[in-house]
Amino acid sequence: MLRTALKPVWLATLVLALVAAAVFVALSKWQFESAETNAPPPRTQTENAVPFLEHVRPYEALLGSQADQVVTVEGEFVPGTDVLVGPRLLNGRDGYWTVTALRVAGAPDGEVVPVVRGWSADADVVDPAPAGQVTVTGRLLPPDGPLPREATAEDTADRLLYRSLAPAQLVNVWDEPSYAAYVAAFEMVDAAGAETGAAGPGGLEPVWVAPQPEETQIIWLNVFYAVEWVLFAGFALFLWWRFVRDDHVRDEHERRLDEEWAAQWRAEELERRRAAAREAKERAVAAQSAAYPRQDHDDGAVRPDPRDPGPRGPREEQSR
Repeated sequence: MLRTALKPVWLATLVLALVAAAVFVALSKWQFESAETNAPPPRTQTENAVPFLEHVRPYEALLGSQADQVVTVEGEFVPGTDVLVGPRLLNGRDGYWTVTALRVAGAPDGEVVPVVRGWSADADVVDPAPAGQVTVTGRLLPPDGPLPREATAEDTADRLLYRSLAPAQLVNVWDEPSYAAYVAAFEMVDAAGAETGAAGPGGLEPVWVAPQPEETQIIWLNVFYAVEWVLFAGFALFLWWRFVRDDHVRDEHERRLDEEWAAQWRAEELERRRAAAREAKERAVAAQSAAYPRQDHDDGAVRPDPRDPGPRGPREEQSR
């Protein structure tokens, strides 16, 4: 089989199979590396508040390395932008978030950012947003996927109720450009430093969003794809071996046919020569019989040949 594998066509095919296998192994490595999610930023980083404008920019998606960060943002709440998002849990109880648009001070085009000001068990709890300049400290979170609104029989105090907090959905209601993220407020103070958020007197309870666990997760779908690419690499080499084996089997079959044909030809040639020898012998015997025929009588007695002079006497022998 080695002689078959060393044929130029199969050597070239082996090179192609090795290249394909190398590509498949590289894809498998990439899938294995993608199977483990990146760990979130450490809490020593996310729990130290940073200025909002230095951390994110408008019209850009929030990256995983930017999310979960505690930020401080200054601005003014836009009147008439309160919406409800629910149901949302707080200490095991279902309720609603009150979300208001905060116009960020210093934003390039006066963009707003949704701020979760607090939680209430009932949809009719109204806690007006403070007027004037405020400083909000809270956790910056990625947006939810937009979900269609559903009609509700609850009293929402003329505020819209959403099932998810999606800034892309809220900009259509607020008619204001928005950052692609929202802030869950922990603390809210006015210009004089007085507490004005849900922690102060009012109908809303403060919302606490804990940081993400500092651990990675395994994406089993990527692991499956990685194993699949390894199988493809093995299949490429197996396919080359199978082609070489089939070619070797064909060569061996043809060799056996040649040997059988040669043995049959030798047997037929030997039989032909033997028949020719028998025929030549028979012709020689026939020619000899024709040249010297034997004359036998019916009674079985052998008559002397007329050409035979008969027995010679002693004198004839002496005269000779």
